[in-house]
Amino acid sequence: MKRIHSLKKKLMIMIIGFIVLFVTLSSFIIANSFIEDTKEDAATNTKYWAELIANASSTNLVNDKTLLTDHYLSMLKSVPYINHVHIYKVSPEPEGIVFFANYNKSMSSPILEKTDRIMELSSVKISTYIIELMVPITQQDKKVGYVYIQVGTDYIKRITNNMFLRYSVIIFMLILVTLLITIILNRFITIPMSDMANKVQDISKHKQFNLRIEQMPFKELDILARNINIVLNRAETQLAKLSDAKQLTYQQNKDLENKVNKRTQALKDSNNELLSTLEKLHQFQGQLVESEKMASLGDMVAGVAHEVNTPIGLGVTASTLLSDRLLEIKKAFDDKTLKSSQLKKFLVEGEENTAIIYRNLKRAAELIASFKKVAVDQSSEEARTFNIKNLFDDILLTLAPQIKKLPFIINVDCPSELVIKSKPGPINQIIINLIQNSINHGFDDRDHGVITIQTSISSDMLTIDYHDDGRGIEPSIMNKIFEPFTTTKRGSGGSGLGLHLVYNLVTQALGGKISFISEIEKGVNFKIIIPTQVIKED
Repeated sequence: MKRIHSLKKKLMIMIIGFIVLFVTLSSFIIANSFIEDTKEDAATNTKYWAELIANASSTNLVNDKTLLTDHYLSMLKSVPYINHVHIYKVSPEPEGIVFFANYNKSMSSPILEKTDRIMELSSVKISTYIIELMVPITQQDKKVGYVYIQVGTDYIKRITNNMFLRYSVIIFMLILVTLLITIILNRFITIPMSDMANKVQDISKHKQFNLRIEQMPFKELDILARNINIVLNRAETQLAKLSDAKQLTYQQNKDLENKVNKRTQALKDSNNELLSTLEKLHQFQGQLVESEKMASLGDMVAGVAHEVNTPIGLGVTASTLLSDRLLEIKKAFDDKTLKSSQLKKFLVEGEENTAIIYRNLKRAAELIASFKKVAVDQSSEEARTFNIKNLFDDILLTLAPQIKKLPFIINVDCPSELVIKSKPGPINQIIINLIQNSINHGFDDRDHGVITIQTSISSDMLTIDYHDDGRGIEPSIMNKIFEPFTTTKRGSGGSGLGLHLVYNLVTQALGGKISFISEIEKGVNFKIIIPTQVIKED
């Protein structure tokens, strides 16, 4: 309560201070404006007298009538604020500008000549005590002399002092009126409002809704008091109803609490069962992902085995043919029927068969070495230094048995000298899964297709941009293609784990991120960014 009274007093003091400050500033601005106007009038008046004296003295100056000029200037005694007047004559060289006549206010001493300040005093100069001006005297558009006039500023000071005195009285009266109005408002409005606020606060604090607000002196405050009483009546009635319903509500809450406890226990049992099922599901998911890896590796094994059979078969055929020809030559040699033509033919065929055996065995060795390297990379999670272009070449060589008979083109755009330190195994599996995904889904039922793989490096971040021009991803599954078991070929052998495996390899094994954009019938574009370390070759 004391705090409210203190705030009200501070508010009143602030209001009074604001009013006083506003009145003071307004008076100061008005006074300053009036002073400036007074100075401007004084400057205009000085210029008027200077021009009047110049016009009246031009003829006397030309005719060298000094006495007439002095007589004319003596009439300025009736103008009390003019202190000094000098008239100068423009004479031929070498005399130049010379003193001609002057006027000095009574009781004032003469002043020095002002011929050296002609340019400075060409406009009105107002200082603390005097106003000065010098104007030219002309005769038939010819400059014949100058008039210097000095005017006192005593009357400006008197006007200023009187004005400040009046404004001080006005400000004091306004402050008194403001204080009086504030006291009246406080007595007839603020105090009743404060009493009403205190009464409402007491009612609210002690919950005594049976109390009422007394009649207020002003109509508006009385209307407010009556409305507050209406609210109190309704609150009292409502509290009575709430009191009757409180016991019923308490019993209902007890019954509800018992039901909630039973449901909570049942929910706990269901949650435990659900957690157990979820744990098993995660185990099965891990097993399925490993199965997906092994299935991918099995496809490569079958393809490489088939591919290796061809050069080995050719080598076996060539070696068998070479053995048969060798037996024929040996028999002819033993029978001493060997001819030079027969030996020459044997040597030629032997050279050809040896070349065939060498080429096919070399081809088989390259396939086995590439497969071995890819297989080791797939099963390895260790980081090592490798050439990314060579890794892509090994992947395509390993996949060659599966894709060489397909009408699809795979383009790799990668710097041949880019050597990085990373995990080749996850990168290997990512590229293989993306290519198989494009072949099995993007190019399904198509007789053409292009896959483009581009790589770039920036600030130790490797970017792999994978793009195919297949059928794209259906909008219905676009938001969940990285989730497990998401596939459009569930009844055709699709497990829905390929892109889920890719996502896990990128984000977890490599610590990177993957994103994609896709349009129907325009293909899909995967962008993979992984942190790496660029190795500079010596």
